[in-house]
Formats: sequence, structure tokens, C-alpha cells
Amino acid sequence: MHKNGRWARQIVALQDDEGKWGNFHSMSQFSAAPVTTEQALRRLERLGFGIEDECIQKAVAYMDDCLAGKKCIPDHREKIHDWDVFTALILSTWIRRFTRDNARANEVADKWAQVVTQTFSGGVYDQERYSESYRDVIRPSGGRLVGFLNFYPISITAGLLDKETCGAATDFILQSACGIYYICDRKLAELPADFCSRDASRYLAAIELLAEHTFARHKLGFVSDWLESCRNGRGRWDMGKSVCDKIFFPLSDDWRTCVRREADCTERISKLISAISSPDR
Repeated sequence: MHKNGRWARQIVALQDDEGKWGNFHSMSQFSAAPVTTEQALRRLERLGFGIEDECIQKAVAYMDDCLAGKKCIPDHREKIHDWDVFTALILSTWIRRFTRDNARANEVADKWAQVVTQTFSGGVYDQERYSESYRDVIRPSGGRLVGFLNFYPISITAGLLDKETCGAATDFILQSACGIYYICDRKLAELPADFCSRDASRYLAAIELLAEHTFARHKLGFVSDWLESCRNGRGRWDMGKSVCDKIFFPLSDDWRTCVRREADCTERISKLISAISSPDR
């Protein structure tokens, strides 16, 4: 319902003919575009865009060309990680967030699923196994390993982990003091102190990511219970003005009245509660 709103129009208008928006991942160097491709995709995804939309089709085609080596993302090559490994991971992650029918992205995803499965084969996180499997399966040419507690490995493996692996991984993620890198840098087993805060909005983003893993959902009931307790007097949710970050909110064009803000918050939270309550299959 938000695809024709002003937020969507602004972002779509900035997309170039190749299908990108300036740099892909990093804003640390000069770019004429006010957003990165990744920021634009994250925002469009929040506004309800999918692979059926032309702007997403163009973006996926561009990312696939980059995976195939026909094009390169314009970002400066970082030296912290193996740049080719990292870019294959982030490109494949975003392709799979919109479609599971891309062979190149699926190949990358299958490798990461192997790494995660081997890492938790003993029922708990094993850093030595992670490092060994990472080097054997991903085959980096150098640089720091991409950590597991990171948006990309968690996102790209959705739907690919067996029940035991997914359960063990979810327990590890929930109990980690550092949360999920790029999403929420706090312990997810502990609920936010203030529901009306950006911290709570980022926390919900991390839980939304975990809920994409079917076998993780039964472990997230405590979040659903908390959200139910946060309903206002009208039985809806309102997280307040502070959550307007141009990423997760707003969805509606205008937040000058609390009615639209309440509608946006209720829409997001209702979807999350529904996802958590979906059966493990």
C-alpha cells in the first residue's frame, strides 16, 4: 500500500539506468547519490516492494551482473575482509531477499549454510569449526573472516538450515552480548527498556530477521508476549516520533498526526507477531 507514496517515489527516482543507487555498501567515500544501493533496497523492501516491481528487477539484474563479473560495484575495495568474498555475500544476500530463483546467489547461500551447519554440528557455536569451515568452503584469499553474528550470514541462510542447526544458532544469537552487526548491537534475549525508542525499533529489526528462519520462531514467543503488553488503549501500537529514521519508519507519507504513525507501527508489529506465531515447518 506504500508503493505509490512519496518515500517510494523519491527513492525510485534516484535509481540509475544500471539499476543501482551510487555506491553499494559504503558511504565512506564520495558518491553523488544521497543513498547507497543497499540503503535504497532496505527502504524499498520496508515499503512493500518485491521482485514483481520494475525497480527491484533492475536492481537484481545489476547485482547478478556484479556476481557474474560483468560489472563491479563502485565502492572502494576494503582490505579488512577478502573483498571478493564479502561482495559476493552482500550481493547474494540482497538478491535472495527478493528472489530465491537466482542460481549464482543460491550457490553462495548454500556455501554459507554449509559453514553454519558445520559450526553448530556439536549443538553449540564453535569458533574453531567456524574458522575451519569458512576457509574450506568459502575459500578466502586473505583478510579477516566475516563473523557469523552479522546481518548477511544470518539473512542469506534463511530457509537453508535444518531444525537442530537453526535452533542452536538462534540460541547463540539471542544470548550474544553484541547482537547482530549492522542491525542491533545489544543482547537480543533482553527486551528493550523503552518501547518508544529507536533502540526498540532496531531490536524489532533483529527479531524480524530471526523470524525469517522458520525453526527460530518458537524461540521468539517472549518478544510476541512483550509486544502484546505494549498495546495502547485502542489495542494498537504507537512507538512515538523518535523512531522516524527513514529506514524502518515512516511508511505513510505524513506523520504530522499520530493516526498515521500508529497505523504504521501497528502494521509492522502485527506482521512480526504473525510471523512469530507461524508454525515451524
